Amino acid sequence: MNITLDPTDRRLLALLQADASLTNQALAERAHISAATCLRRVRRLVESGVIERTMAIVSPDALGVGNTAVLEVTLDRQDAARLEAFETHVAQEPAVQQCYRVAAGPDFVLIVYVADMPAYHAFVQRSLTAEANVRNVRAFFAVKRSKFVPAVPV
Repeated sequence: MNITLDPTDRRLLALLQADASLTNQALAERAHISAATCLRRVRRLVESGVIERTMAIVSPDALGVGNTAVLEVTLDRQDAARLEAFETHVAQEPAVQQCYRVAAGPDFVLIVYVADMPAYHAFVQRSLTAEANVRNVRAFFAVKRSKFVPAVPV
């Protein structure tokens, strides 16, 4: 990605991260630019990959999946093919909200949403225990969500 972001681009990104449902006209007014300029700039940000996607953030509690588990996963063997295979495997699992390959500790950290402990055990059985290359799983369960801001600082 080779794009230079000026202050107007950054202002648009901040506004969109706060509320992506704004109309082009409302976004332009808040960014202090014309509607045509706003539309052109947002299209450029999308086409260049700066804006990956637009989505609604749904409350996990509203859908009955309000239990968050943070998992540290260590694989038995860490060659490139097995790391990639694990990433592909967990990416297909709806309960996995985020997956990070990390260094200096476990191989992966997963953020998982589940309804309850039976659902967590079913997830582990289905996605981790069945995966022969998983050596160790360490789970931490959130008791309170103190902050959740899925926005990148601009």
